Amino acid sequence: MTQVRKAIIPVAGFGTRLLPISKAIPKEMVPVVDRPLIQHVVEEALAAGINEIILVTRSGKSAIEDHFDAHAELEDSLASKGKDALLEVLAAIAPPQLKITSVRQPNAKGLGHAVFCAAHLLSQNEPFAVILPDVLVKPQAGDARCDLGDMVMRWDANSAAQIMVEAVPENEVYRYGIVDCGGSEPNAGESADMRGVVEKPKPEEAPSRLSVIGRYVLPFRVMELLSDQSPGAGNEIQLTDAIDRLMQEGHSVQAFRMTGRTFDCGHIEGWLKANTVLAREAGYDV
Repeated sequence: MTQVRKAIIPVAGFGTRLLPISKAIPKEMVPVVDRPLIQHVVEEALAAGINEIILVTRSGKSAIEDHFDAHAELEDSLASKGKDALLEVLAAIAPPQLKITSVRQPNAKGLGHAVFCAAHLLSQNEPFAVILPDVLVKPQAGDARCDLGDMVMRWDANSAAQIMVEAVPENEVYRYGIVDCGGSEPNAGESADMRGVVEKPKPEEAPSRLSVIGRYVLPFRVMELLSDQSPGAGNEIQLTDAIDRLMQEGHSVQAFRMTGRTFDCGHIEGWLKANTVLAREAGYDV
């Protein structure tokens, strides 16, 4: 069975929830502690054994690609001054096994459309991951576990698509996509078969408290379904609609309940929280 080696990261959004910070700086380049948000996400993919990153981007986002590119002049300057520690920091941004490819999303037509823009970069029947960079997924303090890596291993074991979820308070389910596992909720670090996803349900109508996080491991069939997917919510091509069709075809789709923590860096409060919590854990006095 083909292993998961590629991750699609959509980075074409405007980042309106981070304005005015994101007016001239791609939101993915906003720093979280000591490195930009996108680097945290790419490091998560590498930790999961995924070394090929496909950025779905647009004009005005070249800083993201530049961040992972070589900077010979800077490196020569640091070397001439004997700043070896900083050279090591730069080298860690793009280790030798990392491969970065970019593709443009010509029009903003939804997450499903963004993902489909990368279809031609996958081989036939090749599984892939999707990582939404607004949300950081970090292990619990003192833990090295990689939830995305566990999802990849579960795909390798049973070929079931994996959707990362976390429990949210009952009075907040209306804000999220909530998975339906038929009343059988998985424990942390485990997966359970899904029946569907309900978008922003009323608390009394929610099938569970498990919300979709923005980490997916999917079969290539999803790309084929996206090729003719009709617009859904917001008149956009929705990834969840294609996943729902995948389930209707009888393909196993599972909800993987994360063990770590999430930080929604797509808005100011979540970004500030991520910086505060993670900086303290890294030993900074904040």
